[in-house]
Amino acid sequence: MKVLETRGLTKIYGGAAAVDNVSLTIEKGDIYGLIGQNGAGKTTFMRMVTSLAHPDSGEIELFGKADDAGLQAARKRMGSVIEHPALYPNLTAKQNLEYYRIQRGIPNKGAVQQSLEFVGLTNTGKKKFKDFSMGMKQRLALALTLMSKPDFIILDEPINGLDPIGIVEIRELIKSLSNSGVTILLSSHILTELSQIATKYAFIHDGRLVKNLTHAQLQEECKRALSLSVDDVAKTAALLETNLGITDYKQVSATELRVYELLDKVPEITHLLTSEGIRVSAAHEVGDSLEDYYQKIIGGAQ
Repeated sequence: MKVLETRGLTKIYGGAAAVDNVSLTIEKGDIYGLIGQNGAGKTTFMRMVTSLAHPDSGEIELFGKADDAGLQAARKRMGSVIEHPALYPNLTAKQNLEYYRIQRGIPNKGAVQQSLEFVGLTNTGKKKFKDFSMGMKQRLALALTLMSKPDFIILDEPINGLDPIGIVEIRELIKSLSNSGVTILLSSHILTELSQIATKYAFIHDGRLVKNLTHAQLQEECKRALSLSVDDVAKTAALLETNLGITDYKQVSATELRVYELLDKVPEITHLLTSEGIRVSAAHEVGDSLEDYYQKIIGGAQ
């Protein structure tokens, strides 16, 4: 089931496209990571989906609704934390949530306590929001979003500025939300962090969507391997299996085999092959780190 679909979504500021013809689909259960540098268009895209900004062209479909009335109703099933949430500095966590519960007409008085329990902020007592750590502020902002029990949540740079402990806390909360059936769109400029939680990714650069892929595809793209260019791929595979017990390999062309294990045994592998009459024209390690892959995608876009 599609939760969000955008078609040619575009937003122009000062004659330049902040978001340029972006089409993507988020399905129920996804943790969808929007990855890009600061200023790439991630926040503008999210603002349009949440109706904080109006697109200059393109379409937004939420829960199967694309007309104005349908979108307005569908957005009631959505929560978001974009930029800095408007929480009152001199109020406690409970007072902040109670204020917004009344303002938003949420009838369940237990929603405040339930949300605080979910994000682990039930023991803050009389401590005011202004005295919270950055991680606590992020968790309270998430609690505010959860009071209406949304089916779809949008989080803009939820780990930005957090210390390692705060990052882990937010990561675990996102996983818990996903396990409870909530679909999540979150943005970041840190691929290594997103890769620990996201199930799908969209790379955005200068407002344009330059690549999207699943978590499995990302792992495959970045997987380290020994690339062997040989004159007999079938015989090479048989020798690797029989003599070295290698089973994790893949044929990628008529002359190239990629081996994903025993990468510390390259001399032994090449010696075996040449001694058995295989002509090895090249043997080198391939595959990117997540950081290298990110830079390659962004560099290619530039």
